[in-house]
Amino acid sequence: MHLFYTPDIEGKRYTLDKTESRHCVRVLRLKEGDKIQLIDGKGGFYTAEIIDGNQNSCTVECIETIKEYGKRDYKIEIGIAPTKNIDRIEWFMEKSTEIGMDVFTPLLCDHSERKQVKHERLERIITSAVKQSLKAYHPRLNEMTKFMDFIKAEHKGQKFIAHCEEGEEKNLFQDVYKAKSDVCILIGPEGDFSPKEIKAAKEAGFQEISLGNSRLRTETAGLVACHTVNLINRS
Repeated sequence: MHLFYTPDIEGKRYTLDKTESRHCVRVLRLKEGDKIQLIDGKGGFYTAEIIDGNQNSCTVECIETIKEYGKRDYKIEIGIAPTKNIDRIEWFMEKSTEIGMDVFTPLLCDHSERKQVKHERLERIITSAVKQSLKAYHPRLNEMTKFMDFIKAEHKGQKFIAHCEEGEEKNLFQDVYKAKSDVCILIGPEGDFSPKEIKAAKEAGFQEISLGNSRLRTETAGLVACHTVNLINRS
């Protein structure tokens, strides 16, 4: 299956952008009459036929359309502090997109070692993972947001903060997350959330959780949270 990301598709005919056209015609060596699949990132899954195999502007005609392809009845948002080694957060975004994710928000926290990210690069990684995993929905990547601003914003469904600070015993995430519920999960930086941030999150309605007995790296914690939600909803 040859899948192409076409977020602005409208009508029956569509011309792939220059990058996708070259990949289609020069790399995959597809030609007029061949069938390809398109996704718009909003739930549309299309089967199309190549009608003009130009390597710079390949034109296709849609012959079948499926709406809300693979739609889930819950949404996952993860606010996560990018790691000092950017490869690790890129890995997290790639793998969680493949598993099933809706919204990423990079967080700027008190203990953050990374203060900025390359938004366009992360978008490309997410798009590649969408195509790899045959997803018709493209996760939204928000700009980096200050932690305090993030927790004050509206988030639908259940809200959780995963942290390693000692104190009262925390519930395991899988014991308190309710299936079919939208969820927002906070994952901290390598140095964890500060006590001030944990207190503020609790006051904003975020419930403290544990992701297990092991101390996890930031990107691992994010992936465990994402997988747990998807697994519970498949049960």
